[in-house]
Amino acid sequence: MANLRPVPKTREFDLSRDSLRDLNLFLHKHAVDAGVAQIEVRNPAGAHSIACGLDAHFDVQIHGHVGYYVAGMNKHAAVTVHGNAGPGAAENMMSGRVHIRGFASTAAGASAHGGLLVIDGDASLRCGISLKGADIVVGGSVGSFSAFMAQAGRIVICGDAEDALGDSLYEAVIYVRGKVRSLGADARFESMTDTDRAAVKSLLAQSGLAHDPAEFKRVASAKSLYHWHADANQEY
Repeated sequence: MANLRPVPKTREFDLSRDSLRDLNLFLHKHAVDAGVAQIEVRNPAGAHSIACGLDAHFDVQIHGHVGYYVAGMNKHAAVTVHGNAGPGAAENMMSGRVHIRGFASTAAGASAHGGLLVIDGDASLRCGISLKGADIVVGGSVGSFSAFMAQAGRIVICGDAEDALGDSLYEAVIYVRGKVRSLGADARFESMTDTDRAAVKSLLAQSGLAHDPAEFKRVASAKSLYHWHADANQEY
């Protein structure tokens, strides 16, 4: 007889009757011991800080719109929001996957160190600010100052980018399919290589998107801000 995989246990929370505190307490203190790997969250009604700081291989499905910091500091878990997300989605994520099926507000993926953040719709201002190694894929467009001071990691933007994209960029790389209103200080367009096209293809595939990697442009740092020059008169 063939070996059958055990069906993961599922627990459902309805935030119209269950408290957010009980949900997060269960995720942090009881889910692993209870053998629960799948958590369904219904009626979040814009609640803040849902599923933050997870440190296990959970599959969290949130059915509705969420507020600030959903899946912040995520490690290992896969968190899907079937709706829009407020500021700071997946902020400081370490690993795992966070998928926003709608739109994301300010500072999505801020300071994220690892893992993959996917946003199906648009992202607002400062998407990927101070990025430290994670990958971000945006199916739509991004707002101004996205990837500001991004230090490491990759951002794929399938739509357009507003002003000052990649301002003060370090080693992170941005791939943009649409129009860029303006680049920030020290950011520049560079030629796409075979390695770049392969990276974009892989990230698009992981995100369920099917654009042609040849349609994307590469934005990276010119590295003129790496060293301070006394004669620059603060003009870079």
